[in-house]
Amino acid sequence: MVKIYRDEDILLEPLKSRIIAILGYGSQGRAWALNLRDSGLNVIVGLERQGESWRRAVEDGFSPIYTGEAVAKADIVVFMVPDMAQKSLWLNSVRPYMRRGTDMVFAHGFNIHYRVIEPPPGSDVYMVAPKAPGPMVRRTFLAGGGVPALVAVYRDVSGSALQKALAISKGIGCSRAGIVETTFKEETETDLFGEQVILVGGVMELIKASFETLVREGYQPEVAYFEVVNELKLIVDLIYEGGLLGMLRAVSDTAKYGGLTVGRYVVDESIRNKMEKVLDRIRSGEFAREWISEYERGMPTVNKEMRELESSTLETIGRRIRELIGRGLR
Repeated sequence: MVKIYRDEDILLEPLKSRIIAILGYGSQGRAWALNLRDSGLNVIVGLERQGESWRRAVEDGFSPIYTGEAVAKADIVVFMVPDMAQKSLWLNSVRPYMRRGTDMVFAHGFNIHYRVIEPPPGSDVYMVAPKAPGPMVRRTFLAGGGVPALVAVYRDVSGSALQKALAISKGIGCSRAGIVETTFKEETETDLFGEQVILVGGVMELIKASFETLVREGYQPEVAYFEVVNELKLIVDLIYEGGLLGMLRAVSDTAKYGGLTVGRYVVDESIRNKMEKVLDRIRSGEFAREWISEYERGMPTVNKEMRELESSTLETIGRRIRELIGRGLR
């Protein structure tokens, strides 16, 4: 049985008197910086340039400084820039300024697991991965709650890396919901698998294929959109609240029978075999190498796919439906 760490199990003491540098002030970076500060910890914000993030940090009461200066002052360096920007940040603005023994903290294991970043031997390296976007991390914290998180230790020089990871989890409010210990490998590989097979890739392709099938067979695109997009949100909400069984108990008997008998026809053994192949690519590092190459070439595949989706019937109808629904809600 996996151990769930709760708020009452964790102390903030391992972080007291330490300077925590948040590098980046996007959705997660902002949430972490504000929540840790509100928890009474010493937080500084390090940024590469005086842009929008700098302005917002100032509005939030921080006095941001350039990344290198923040790293030189910090006892704990938290990487809050996007995955593919971390290598350049590390090489140019972190490694040259980091003192021996400074902790390195990540919210996702990609760069450590695939050895894009090689930490110095004297540093504790650990991860805190909230299972929600930054705005929700902040919103639930302000409401007195929190979102669950995973923690992992890659290197424990001090002997207290796990305690510090748990303390950060407490500082950002995640221990109010519950913390599960994992590894950088497990978090990275399951996260990538989930994104590709269901959360982004799988769901998106099911939506597109379902919509296109109905429209091709002569059904109104507006009706098709309601069926494959709007109602999907309602079903996911039911699953979130009560699991698959709770959802099945909430839908009609017709939906129950159709879903239980036809779902496995659509997602058959051939699909499960493809999922295994996706996981093999993730485990071997093939996907990571492919993605790094794509990013370094300016993301031509991503940009092409985004342009095509933007002009698709699905998105055109979706914009119209969302506008109509928005009017009704105002």
